[in-house]
Amino acid sequence: MTTTTEKTRVSLAESLRGAITEEMARDPKVFCLGEDIAVPGGWGGAFTVTLGLEERFPDRMINTPIAELGFFGVGVGAALMGMRPIVDVQYGDFLFLAMDQIVNNAAKMCYMSGGQCKVPLVMRAPVGATGRGSQHAQNMERYFIGVPGLKVVAVSTAYDARGILKAAVRDDNPVLIFEHKLLYGSKGARAESGAIDASSEIPEQDYVLPLDQAAIRREGKDVTIVGWLLTAHLAQQAADRLADEGVAAEVIDARSLSPIDFETIGASVDKTGRLIIVEEGPKTGGVGAEIAAGISERFGDRIRSSIRRVASADVPVPFTPVLENAYIPDVPRITAAALEMVRG
Repeated sequence: MTTTTEKTRVSLAESLRGAITEEMARDPKVFCLGEDIAVPGGWGGAFTVTLGLEERFPDRMINTPIAELGFFGVGVGAALMGMRPIVDVQYGDFLFLAMDQIVNNAAKMCYMSGGQCKVPLVMRAPVGATGRGSQHAQNMERYFIGVPGLKVVAVSTAYDARGILKAAVRDDNPVLIFEHKLLYGSKGARAESGAIDASSEIPEQDYVLPLDQAAIRREGKDVTIVGWLLTAHLAQQAADRLADEGVAAEVIDARSLSPIDFETIGASVDKTGRLIIVEEGPKTGGVGAEIAAGISERFGDRIRSSIRRVASADVPVPFTPVLENAYIPDVPRITAAALEMVRG
């Protein structure tokens, strides 16, 4: 007898909501903390992820003041006492206001206590340029990947979002999850102009994904293109164009930014001999720089062409749409970089 596994296609926001719902139902120690996440009749946070959860879990969906340092401190304290908080901010930029709690407390407590203290804290943050100006549009990954004791992941599909969030909730270490506004698939008043479809078919059965592995989205032999969040999708679009030019690009979604999965990326570079890293955010001091350095150290003798980074200019995120579009790496720039490397 064969069994059929039922699957439902959902958006990334719906997938995150489903993961939170399942984890709260599974473990009474899980609760959510954040700005406007449980307003009756509201949006369910800035991007609908927690929509309606206050009805099912009225005592475990906690609205906070606009005071990130304070409520991230509450999250750290609750985690130290055995709870499993999911804390989110309306915009990733607001993580700056909680830096002391994230970097000096959440990330260091296990080390400073000789392993006696655990901080099972999940932090969610939306990032990316979407017409909101310099203070609500930054990609914040670069500021956290070098913090020892902190796991940093980036979700690009609804399938990954479900499995990674669930794994993060069950992990005894603090995990920071980045999500891109253009990938949520939020509807109604929170729909985003220029959104990319990141929906996936989600199986009914419970599953988790590793927090330290990249994903190969497309196999190829000529050039490796690494991206994450929005740029993982742009890399796949560029790979389609490259295929028309007779170039087979291998596309890797980095997913785990701390630790970086150098084994998966390196195995691809060992095959293709070429590496392009696509990053939304300034080129200087970015995640792309760390990936490039790590690959050079580990696989430098296999690289046939200088590593390329396709990134944003070293400027704040512009507000005007024309400049914002120029700021975000695009498919033509990725395609051109790959063709130049391959045809040299």
